Amino acid sequence: MTGEVIRASKTTAVRYERDRPGELVHMDVKKLGRIPDGGGWRSLGRAVADRHRDTPVGFDYVHSLVDDHSRLAYSEILPDEKGPTCAGFLERAIEYFAEHGIARIEQLITDNAWAYRFSLRQVCAERGIRQKFIRPHCPWQNGKVERFNRTLQTEWAYRQPFETNAARAAALAPFIERYNTRRIHSAIGTPPISRTAPTS
Repeated sequence: MTGEVIRASKTTAVRYERDRPGELVHMDVKKLGRIPDGGGWRSLGRAVADRHRDTPVGFDYVHSLVDDHSRLAYSEILPDEKGPTCAGFLERAIEYFAEHGIARIEQLITDNAWAYRFSLRQVCAERGIRQKFIRPHCPWQNGKVERFNRTLQTEWAYRQPFETNAARAAALAPFIERYNTRRIHSAIGTPPISRTAPTS
């Protein structure tokens, strides 16, 4: 009523940034409805799309890893969010980060999903990564990747009406490349790649 911003708790007001790349990375999954061939409601309009509502199209699971200091991000579209899928994604994300100047990841923070809590143990132990978990019902503690999920939605998934799911999937890698190398990140004032170690 007064126009004063109300926060859920004092915790949400505490902003932080780790001192160096790889000190902490954030991991999460965003579930998106698949686009039926010919387009969904964004391209056809609600009236046409509602006629095909009974045809199940399923979901894509967009797995993402974001570095706390540099905001370097890596994402893949995968068929589920089960343990082995998450572990495989983390392995590939670690390699991607290494190729882009983050040679070592020290800590990984995730929510408390079963797949994260139990299935990432081996990968983390082999790589010397310490796992951290947010407190239940406190998604802002994983805020870097939560904010990245929102950016993914507005600047990639829903930026334009796609006519097929494959077309949207094909647009992800170019978006990630632009996000990391050319797009100015509002919180740091430069593209994320500028905060990582140069690679030869």
